[in-house]
Amino acid sequence: MRRKGLASMAVQTFATPTVDLGPAAALSCRECGHRVPLGPVFACEECFGPLEIAYDFSGHDADSLRKRIESGPASIWRYAPLLPVPADVADKPNLNPGWTRLVKADNLARELGVTGGLFVKDDSGNPTHSFKDRVVAQALEAARAFGFTTLSCSSTGNLAGAVGAAAARAGLRSCVFIPHDLEQGKIVMAAVYGGELVGIEGNYDDVNRFCSELIGDPAGEGWGFVNVNLRPYYAEGSKTLAYEICEQLGWELPDQLVVPIASGSQLTKIDKGLKELIALGLVEDRPYKIFGAQAEGCSPVSAAYKAGHDVVRPQKPDTIAKSLAIGNPADGPYVLDIARRTGGAVEDVTDPQIVDAIKLLARTEGIFAETAGGVTVGVTRKLLENGVLDPTLTTVVLNTGDGLKTLDAVAGTGLTATIRPNLDSFREAGLA
Repeated sequence: MRRKGLASMAVQTFATPTVDLGPAAALSCRECGHRVPLGPVFACEECFGPLEIAYDFSGHDADSLRKRIESGPASIWRYAPLLPVPADVADKPNLNPGWTRLVKADNLARELGVTGGLFVKDDSGNPTHSFKDRVVAQALEAARAFGFTTLSCSSTGNLAGAVGAAAARAGLRSCVFIPHDLEQGKIVMAAVYGGELVGIEGNYDDVNRFCSELIGDPAGEGWGFVNVNLRPYYAEGSKTLAYEICEQLGWELPDQLVVPIASGSQLTKIDKGLKELIALGLVEDRPYKIFGAQAEGCSPVSAAYKAGHDVVRPQKPDTIAKSLAIGNPADGPYVLDIARRTGGAVEDVTDPQIVDAIKLLARTEGIFAETAGGVTVGVTRKLLENGVLDPTLTTVVLNTGDGLKTLDAVAGTGLTATIRPNLDSFREAGLA
């Protein structure tokens, strides 16, 4: 009875006008396949399964579509024909995220013993320095279409900043909710955009539950929660990582990808994006493997994978990788399915291993990753050492944010030496 009641609340969130969201045709339940019209709905009224975008891609010719994409803007909007956005999205005030660099990491490859080609997809180059700008850009267009006046979210930090910035650019109010004990750098980056930033006493799962309650309350009327009632649209932004990686590889699938897991949505949507490119004929259909990466202090999906379970048991997070500290990941079971279907795996690393991996990536490639990037690099190294990741295949590792957001993780890093301003002191320090 409670499940049905929650589903009804999710469906009745907001009156839905007729909208134009490009090729998006409907919302479809990932569990039972039930379809409903496009709207600010996140749960199936039949089974309470998660809803996602169903598309109509008919009429696309692979060659002409590829040319259209390549001639598009240097942002995620080059892929507008494949996203739930209006055709004129690039002309609207937004942050134009995406088209971040794919770094051929030869130095890191030598360090790790990778011979088949190692790349880092560095999403720290987005406007607020994390991949969250991609997903928020999608949610913003849905919020506009449905007439929302306030943009909101539950966040572990990066999303809060992305929502604040996107709302400021679009001229909307923002009010975002975070755990009260986030890294100070992320609090400042979220607050600087002038929106309301509210700390909740508890962890991310507590924050998310509160936001779900607010949606069903009159106080939340007119609010677009990007990762709750706008989640089906928001999640599609992660597909653009798959699109960009394949285009930057010359319209080829990578053999292996290592993706961080928070809610698990990024990994599942990267898989969806790869499958769409195959179905559209934009890349050759061949096997690829997807590996999930977690911090040991919040590793419910990794634990389930290693135990051979299909159910993900929630954990209480305790890790420096706070952007991944979601103890009850909504897409956890789907991550397990993808890892097993593609021949990948899910692995975790300790906090000291995360810090070491952050320094390794910085030392070898000049990329300063936040803790989530330390997780993916650390897991990549662990998978290679354990013989799970094939060093002879093309591998892409995701860095989803800038290390300047998580300075506390490497706070012990500092001066090599302190010298007097003369050559004798320089030589005495052993620096010559």
